[in-house]
Amino acid sequence: MSRHVWVKRWYSILWAPWRMKYIKQAGSREGCVFCEAPSMGDDAKALIVYRGSLSYVILNKYPYNSGHIMVTPYRHVAELEDLTMDEIMEMAKLVRASVKALKRVYAPHGFNIGVNIGEAAGAGIAGHFHIHVVPRWRGDSNFMLTVGGTKVIPESLEDTFKKLKPAVEEEARKEGV
Repeated sequence: MSRHVWVKRWYSILWAPWRMKYIKQAGSREGCVFCEAPSMGDDAKALIVYRGSLSYVILNKYPYNSGHIMVTPYRHVAELEDLTMDEIMEMAKLVRASVKALKRVYAPHGFNIGVNIGEAAGAGIAGHFHIHVVPRWRGDSNFMLTVGGTKVIPESLEDTFKKLKPAVEEEARKEGV
């Protein structure tokens, strides 16, 4: 087998047209997606699965895995120390409610929960504080990601929204949010 044939067999195209919008917007977007989403008027279109009084839960439009959500305050605040204690407490409760909902809906084997503060730390939206909650499964970092540099998301955002919204709402109520 010639090298050319091997390369051709290894190389494949995974069609992900939604990524181009993200690539073109990177670094050039005006405004703040976290400030704009709550005022869109349609939570399904905005991907907001739950609204608290000080913060809300939103699906990541460019997820690492199905069920990747973020918890963010309504206020445009970049730094952890600029959040009020009430905002921090509500966000913590919403992270907890989100984890419970994700466990119930997707049965993940684990989670990555984290905050990237500042562009140097990897924050895609550095000006508005947010907490990522990413469900993880054994083997979800398979050859597609490690060798091919491509992540496969097996579910549409619309389906994820329909599954998570009622579950997050129920768990948030139990948390008193």
